[in-house]
Amino acid sequence: IWWTSGQFRPLPQILMELPDAQKDKLYKDVTAVLANLDWTDAAQLIALVMGNSTLQQQVTAALLNYVSKELRAEVQYGD
Repeated sequence: IWWTSGQFRPLPQILMELPDAQKDKLYKDVTAVLANLDWTDAAQLIALVMGNSTLQQQVTAALLNYVSKELRAEVQYGD
């Protein structure tokens, strides 16, 4: 798989280049975490998540789980 070929690639770049089917799967995984929130637009959703450390952790966990299980990629954190 090209995105796990041993070369470092920024996670946002990898996500933007995913095929539509994989983007849909990731979308479903993340929206499952956000299912009980009441929001009207992206700005409000971002504010809700950024203002709640538990939600931040849950969204991050869903993203990392997707990347490690579906893409079989290793995530490395920068400083």
